[in-house]
Amino acid sequence: MPTSHFLTLLFCLLITSTVLAAEPLIITEQLLHLRPSGDREWTTFPEKPQADELNIRFEAEANPGETALLLRQQDVKQTWNVELNGKVLGKLVRHEQDQQLLLPVPPKSLKTGINQLRIFQSGKRDPDDIQVGEIVLLTEPASKFLAETQLSIEVTDKETKQGIPCRITIVNAEGALVVTAAESNARQAVRTGVIYTRDGKTQFPLPAGEYTVYAGRGFEYGVDQHRLILKKGDQKKLDLKIGREVDTSGYVSCDTHIHTLTHSGHGDCSMEERMLTLAGEQIEFPIATDHNQQIDYEPLAQKLNVRSYFTPVIGNEVTTKWGHFNVFPVQSQGPVPDFKLSSWNEIFESIYETPHVKAVILNHARDLHSKYRPLDPVNHLSLTGENLDDWRLQANAMELINSGATQTDVLQLYRDWFGMLNRGRLLTPVGCSDSHDVSRYIVGQSRTYIQAEDREPGKIDIGQAVQSFVNGKVLLSYGLLTQMKVNSRYGPGELVPSAKA
Repeated sequence: MPTSHFLTLLFCLLITSTVLAAEPLIITEQLLHLRPSGDREWTTFPEKPQADELNIRFEAEANPGETALLLRQQDVKQTWNVELNGKVLGKLVRHEQDQQLLLPVPPKSLKTGINQLRIFQSGKRDPDDIQVGEIVLLTEPASKFLAETQLSIEVTDKETKQGIPCRITIVNAEGALVVTAAESNARQAVRTGVIYTRDGKTQFPLPAGEYTVYAGRGFEYGVDQHRLILKKGDQKKLDLKIGREVDTSGYVSCDTHIHTLTHSGHGDCSMEERMLTLAGEQIEFPIATDHNQQIDYEPLAQKLNVRSYFTPVIGNEVTTKWGHFNVFPVQSQGPVPDFKLSSWNEIFESIYETPHVKAVILNHARDLHSKYRPLDPVNHLSLTGENLDDWRLQANAMELINSGATQTDVLQLYRDWFGMLNRGRLLTPVGCSDSHDVSRYIVGQSRTYIQAEDREPGKIDIGQAVQSFVNGKVLLSYGLLTQMKVNSRYGPGELVPSAKA
């Protein structure tokens, strides 16, 4: 018998305790480490998982009405089905964070006697180390469980005393993101344990329990937090205050790599939700870069009353078989670069023929897409910045930090960039998020600060900011911000003379 099958059988647990109809049934209190195949993803996981899937047999009574299944999951990247008695209840959420998942159990899904719960990877069995467990079968519908208490939150700016766009995070006593009854709408973008609100205000039901609530707005702002215990029937109001703590005067915060599900077709963030996350993470100069499309955020930002918090720029992630390149500014109704061309020379010629393009970024150059990795050692000598295919890189910027596609060796792209400098290629360094999601990969987690007038985020001079970007007058951040000068005079994008004239 294969080891994986043996481990699966090992965790076919049988629960024989008496089931009380009025009490939730704890199916397992454990978190189990699962991996269906392959080597471990990270050294933080044991070399051998506890099983390849979760398979538990338990005793229960038939459910004439809807109930719900509550569980906890961690580090899920592939598709995992949750199956009860051979029928799929739903899927684990593809999200690395520690979080709860609440799944409805339709009427007549349970039978009196022995029932079977399976959690297994569906489709292709790729390496995916996850932890899942702490599974409870509730005796009431999900809607009733979520309505046990009511919480109202208001977040204000310490300086202005007014409501402010922000991110609100709610975790339980174990630090897991929690399920609530909050829903996305024109005022807020919601995921498990996370609410982006355009004005700092939200109100929603949630289960009774012990929680910690955090409010923040990107790393320029501080974080306020409050711990509270909610009992059934409680209705509480929470006031939190945040203020700016990092001085970024003379720089505008920019994320050069932003997607939506609406136009890129993957991820989970709608256009409406993207406007709220940009305001909530304090991205003042967002570049819309959906795949081979040129999308204008302006009309929707105006409609949702968040336009004063940022100046949107129309861009395009030119997604080819030979690499991905973010380009901006472009026209929403203008010509799109030809992404079907077969060499860099042709691709860059098409890009620069696109009206108004000034910035061209080489994206995630160590990632593999369409079986091609731009800076793979087969194609590229990192130390000297030499392309071995005799293709000339005509980009004027390069991603050094992509928080949605980090490398195990976090400095590899830095070394690649210095190799380009060794070859005389002056590329503006870029920090970005490549976010397609509301909360999984956070917009602006890595970002670029561009030298530009920043007193009114809704009125940034696009021409000035883009030119500063192309000239290399930028700072990169992945949560910290460093400013430095050479000889107390020369800053980013400036050439330091080797000797006095």
